[in-house]
Amino acid sequence: MSRTGRVCGIALTGLAAVQLNACARPESVNDALPSLYWPMTAQGAQVDANTARDMISAYRARSGLPPLTVDPELQKLAEAEAAAMASADRPSRAQTVKNAVERLGFAGPEANLSAGYHTLAEAFSGWRDSPSHNATLLAPNAHRMGIATAYAPGSKYKVYWALLVTR
Repeated sequence: MSRTGRVCGIALTGLAAVQLNACARPESVNDALPSLYWPMTAQGAQVDANTARDMISAYRARSGLPPLTVDPELQKLAEAEAAAMASADRPSRAQTVKNAVERLGFAGPEANLSAGYHTLAEAFSGWRDSPSHNATLLAPNAHRMGIATAYAPGSKYKVYWALLVTR
C-alpha cells in the first residue's frame, strides 16, 4: 500500500472513531465538531442559533437577500413551539403557528416546523431541498429569526425543529 493510501486509511479510521464516539458521548464530541454537526439527540441539546443564523444568512445572500438576526422573542417562541411538538409527538401545522406569531405582533411570519433531522446540517439541507421550507429560508422581507429543537427520546422522530422568520 502506498504512503498516501496508508495516510487516507488512518484518517478514515480516525473519522470513524469520532463518529462512533459521537453516538456514545455527544457532549465531549461537541467540542471537536462544528456546531452544525452537533447531535440534537440528547436531553438538553440546543441548536447553535448563531451558527444557524450565519448559515441561513449566507444562503440568503447568494439570492441577494438581507441577512437575518436572532430575535430573543422569536427565539423563545421557537423554543416553545419545538417543545410543544415534542410533547405532542408530531409536527405542528405551519399556518397555525404563523397565525399565533402574527397575533403576538410580528409581521410577515414564516415557519419551518419539522422533525427527524438530528443535526443542524441535516435540517438545513432538508429545508433547502423542500420547496415550501426553502421559501421560508428565502422569505424576501425577513430580517429576524428564532430557531430551536426539542428532543423526545420515545418518539418516532426523536428531534423536533422550529424555525421562525419575520420582518
